[in-house]
Amino acid sequence: MEVILLQDVPNLGDKGALANVSRGYARNYLLPKGLAEVASPGKLVEFQRREEEHQARETRTLAQAEEFAATLSKTVITITGRVGEGERLYGSITTGDIADAIWTARKIHVDKRKIKLEEPIKELGTYMIDIDLADGFSAAVKTIVAAE
Repeated sequence: MEVILLQDVPNLGDKGALANVSRGYARNYLLPKGLAEVASPGKLVEFQRREEEHQARETRTLAQAEEFAATLSKTVITITGRVGEGERLYGSITTGDIADAIWTARKIHVDKRKIKLEEPIKELGTYMIDIDLADGFSAAVKTIVAAE
């Protein structure tokens, strides 16, 4: 019996997958718990349509990530801050500040959690900041921290 999984089921498949299971397993476990639905001809057509949409969305996302990676690799951003003695900043430059500077410079939205910064920047200088964009795509943005 073919079923379409509505949730992830261990040792069977992920949500949205088509699975071939015994009638008893489907009737006594998967269907009553709402983990799957019977794969009728109409549901199969809908399943294939959703799968095609998912593939198209994935392709667009990867193409966009590749484009953003190329753009960000060429980007140089400058962030200014107030400086005290010894070229140390009052406060620090965080991932949020870097994300805002990228938006201002290139109009590319980068999630601050994707910016790889070991610790906040507290001194003037030039830094190469790594950013994870999508699966297998990353970019290094040259960041210059200067005095205000």
